[in-house]
Amino acid sequence: MVHDPEQRSYESPQPAAPAVRQPRHAAEEDVPARAPRPVVGRRRLRRLLGVVAAISADLDTRAVLHRIIEGATELVGARYGALGVLGEDDAFTDLITVGIDDPGLCAAIGLPQGHGVLQTLVADRQPLRVADIAAHPRSVGFPPGHPVMRTLLGVPLVVRDTVYGDLYVADKWDGTPFGDDDEDLLTALASAASVSIENARLYERLERAALQFQRRMLPVIPDLSPLRAAVRYEPASELPRLGGDWYDAMPLPDGATCVVVGDVTGHDVEAAPLMGQLRNMLRALAFDRCGPGRCDPPSRVVSRLDRALTMFEDPPTATLVLGRIEHGPDGYTFHWTNAGHPPPLLVTAAGGTRYLAPAQHGIPVGIDPDVPRFDHAQPLPPGATLVLFTDGLVERRGQDIDAGLGELAEEAAALADAPPDALCDGLIARGRQVFDDDVAVLALRVPGGPAP
Repeated sequence: MVHDPEQRSYESPQPAAPAVRQPRHAAEEDVPARAPRPVVGRRRLRRLLGVVAAISADLDTRAVLHRIIEGATELVGARYGALGVLGEDDAFTDLITVGIDDPGLCAAIGLPQGHGVLQTLVADRQPLRVADIAAHPRSVGFPPGHPVMRTLLGVPLVVRDTVYGDLYVADKWDGTPFGDDDEDLLTALASAASVSIENARLYERLERAALQFQRRMLPVIPDLSPLRAAVRYEPASELPRLGGDWYDAMPLPDGATCVVVGDVTGHDVEAAPLMGQLRNMLRALAFDRCGPGRCDPPSRVVSRLDRALTMFEDPPTATLVLGRIEHGPDGYTFHWTNAGHPPPLLVTAAGGTRYLAPAQHGIPVGIDPDVPRFDHAQPLPPGATLVLFTDGLVERRGQDIDAGLGELAEEAAALADAPPDALCDGLIARGRQVFDDDVAVLALRVPGGPAP
């Protein structure tokens, strides 16, 4: 048994024997100085538990795979390690490696081809220990440029009869063959790793399903010509990815264009259906009592929504900006009311920016129907773009929202002459695709600006 220096004895202390230098194993003469010290005894067990905890805490599949193979090579003191990922047809779809530092070589070698020693793991679903790879009956040699390996230890990654892949290591740093302890450690790691891989894949499916559900609840913006419009929705970067942010735009019977961006309070599975209810109620109220030559102003529409929400026992609350873009003899004008929402951003064709934030700022809807709403008006110069957005676009943990608003204005100014779709993409990209909250963006450009 290998002595573990961390074990403590509770027997009477004995005089220490003089240290005797043991002769080195012949294979050790070729071990590079950078070879890591083997992990033994209780340290091995603690390291195994640490690796299991690390892979269990991560839900990104690629990160989980890297943690698994890095932990495996460290646990058994191997030079090389790899994790082959299997698809539904049992063909390899990905390969994560440790010990081969040249990414060009990995790309040239490609994926395992489903034959040779590694296929034994897939077929037998049992641990495989090979003392001499070249002498194995299923050995087909190594691809050109591949490091020549002598010993191999591999285990399948299986959960409920589903094989997710193979985990294997090759050539111990000290030149010794893989033993029973190495196989036990790798088998234990593979068992935990399989569950982590399954969880990561389930997480990714849940992300995709939540995003699909959310986007299906958002409207398809109709043709608003001569206005040009673009919309974007991005979910929060962490589950739950269902949220309460929405956008909407539609032509009204009096010839104006109604626009709205809103955010239901709360960020769980209940926020998304509440968002759908509020959006549909607001649409109906905007069309109601609206005909050629006469429509309710935005403040009155939102006040009517406040009163309608009193029918709920526990009324939902939301922030929103509701507006009308009207065309008259003097050009386009934006009329709007703000219910506790981030202010719209006006971007001129020349790149000037201004937040439309009058002093009279309303409270969120669903709180008190007796609190007055206010209307505001702003002329829109030719070629100007109006950007309405939710707070997820400008809020970051540990950052003042004013800093986020300033960064957004700078980015919008730089994209003033870009088509609305490219403008929206640029504003979303500034968040580096990591959002603490979901994000809705609506951009509308009035005629007279740059060509599409």
